[in-house]
Amino acid sequence: MPLPCRGWTLALLTLLVGFLIFADISEIEEESGSSGGRGTIRSAVNSLHSKSNRAEVVINDSSSPAVVDRSNESIKHNIKPASSKWKHNQTLSLKIRKQILKFLDAEKDISVLKGTLKPGDIIHYVFDRDSTMNVSQNLYELLPRTSPLKGKQFPTCAIVGNSGVLLSSGCGPEIDAHSFVIRCNLAPVQEYSQDVGMKTDLVTMNPSVIQRAFEDLVNETWREKLLQRLHSLNGSILWIPAFMAKGGKERVEWVNELILKHHINVRTAYPSLRLLHAVRGYWLTNKVHIKRPTTGLLMYTLATRFCNQIYLYGFWPFPLDQNQNPVKYHYYDSLKYGYTSQASPHTMPLEFKALKMLHQQGALKLTVGECDGAT
Repeated sequence: MPLPCRGWTLALLTLLVGFLIFADISEIEEESGSSGGRGTIRSAVNSLHSKSNRAEVVINDSSSPAVVDRSNESIKHNIKPASSKWKHNQTLSLKIRKQILKFLDAEKDISVLKGTLKPGDIIHYVFDRDSTMNVSQNLYELLPRTSPLKGKQFPTCAIVGNSGVLLSSGCGPEIDAHSFVIRCNLAPVQEYSQDVGMKTDLVTMNPSVIQRAFEDLVNETWREKLLQRLHSLNGSILWIPAFMAKGGKERVEWVNELILKHHINVRTAYPSLRLLHAVRGYWLTNKVHIKRPTTGLLMYTLATRFCNQIYLYGFWPFPLDQNQNPVKYHYYDSLKYGYTSQASPHTMPLEFKALKMLHQQGALKLTVGECDGAT
């Protein structure tokens, strides 16, 4: 080919590539900048969805998983710009509730009920399908007869995560003022009440908490500490994922035995076998590519069913706060954790990104610093 001809061909190809890139960028900017972030989401995850199942809420405008591995990632997540004031978007909240109801119903899935199981029944673990457990007499005794949230509706709910970002927040009074307060993994409250509050209506307890926070009840001292924490719940719902992984069976039994033996005033709940896959399916269809939902994300997803307005506290999966000060992983211990570890079953920064977007859209309020009115 003559040199002038090659030159014109190369120039045309360059212009064409440039045009396509520009068009692609324009399309992305139009999608991410559109009012309300609306889009169409097809349900296409396992057997949880039908081909006709559609929704109009785009939570994450990226179709590929976000990879976050920088220690200064918190700089990007300033929740309270100086000129903005959060306002609840009731229309969006109701739309999200309706969409989630296509995957699960918190009133039913919050717990297996007594009429559905009997002692001796064999259950396959959710994450270890080749392993099974037998329903014990103690577990059967503690299964609720009806859903602990049957017919419930609350004006406002607080979901309290366990990040060290809560320390010095002064959020305790604000948290306690909510109609319904959800806490995670039996986190202590009394010593930190000014920052995390005291009120507890539902608290989760992963079996691993017994090993991590109560030394597997190796002696009477640790047994007494657990008993004191359980007694302090005083009628709250204790949500125990007993059917998730085989390693927790013995610890669940220890707790069940203590509750029955000491007549502890709690309402136990054991989530349904389908719950985690249903929650994950909902978020996947919204392009939030989580591996396994954290307890906090599970609680938010469930809360959309019975809470009109949802407020999140203590959700901060970064080692530095917005002012670049160090943040403890948990507010109450010195546990170290790799937020972006490939070995982790969770994708916390990605979950946070989705929750932050919902905060910006008014579907929930995410507090990551001092609370208004804190002294």
